[in-house]
Amino acid sequence: MDVLSEVLKTVKLDGAVFFNGEFSAPWCMREPDSCTMAAYFSPRSVHVIIFHLILEGRGHACIEQDHRRVPLVAGDIVMFPQGDSHLMGNGPPVTPVDSRIQLQEVIAQGRMLSQTGGGGELTKLVCGYLTCDPQLSRILLAGLPSMIKVNIREDASGKWLEDTFRYSVDHADASRPGGATVIAKLSEVLFAETLRRYIAQLPPEQTGWLAGVRDPDIGKALAVLHRAPAQPWTIASLAGEVGLSRSVLAERFRRYLSETPIAYLTRWRLQLGAQLLASTNHSVAQIAADVGYESEPAFNRAFKREFDLPPARFRSRSKTDRDTAARGET
Repeated sequence: MDVLSEVLKTVKLDGAVFFNGEFSAPWCMREPDSCTMAAYFSPRSVHVIIFHLILEGRGHACIEQDHRRVPLVAGDIVMFPQGDSHLMGNGPPVTPVDSRIQLQEVIAQGRMLSQTGGGGELTKLVCGYLTCDPQLSRILLAGLPSMIKVNIREDASGKWLEDTFRYSVDHADASRPGGATVIAKLSEVLFAETLRRYIAQLPPEQTGWLAGVRDPDIGKALAVLHRAPAQPWTIASLAGEVGLSRSVLAERFRRYLSETPIAYLTRWRLQLGAQLLASTNHSVAQIAADVGYESEPAFNRAFKREFDLPPARFRSRSKTDRDTAARGET
């Protein structure tokens, strides 16, 4: 799973807020989509990943446009990597409560207990949010489904994580010094652990980025590329690093990711370049060199093919979008 660690370091995950819910059946909560939620967390462009940890009781979750209910029990984590609007509930159908009302209070107060429902069976859960750079997280998010469910009560490490989260819900205060950092780090750990468990459960015939991460050789190749993207990799040098022949590496990489290792590396370099253009004042020439291009013109041509804009215009548009978001405009 080295490549997962490398990617998670790069995409700049940040735990936002979480709140403790105690809901009695029948109840139903509606979580808006990522674009709506992002406005509550940051003036800049971010993607919001929403997750829920069931501490006690049971319930169900469904993507709002899908309506297929996924049952939930204590110890389950249900996560929405693509930020789809969704419903959480238990019991007969009732009118959903919009979670944005609670979220506004959570952000203002740091942490709170949310209680609602009809007085029946009790479900206790933690609702959490992670923000990430939408550009850098594209490769990771593209490999994830709309909803992920895993249970963390199956082993000691998962139980420890659940107990730590439970303690934090009861004692942590995001308004105190260091409180927000504790919450952020716990959310990041929970996200990483959820992904690891989900990847481990993938069927043997699965392909795609996540399945490639699990494969020992392709996972190593991906980790090497993400650890040193600016290095002048060739299929020969990468194969030597991984310990495979060039033909075997190329065939197996294409089987999992439907492209060559060098094509994958090119896309990742350009994603890194886009993030640097949007977040720094470095010159285009410096950014080109930082992400592995020998010349600025070569970087410009590749960047325009990928984003339909030359680097300078991409940077200008990114700044305009940030300024607009900071002013609260749509």
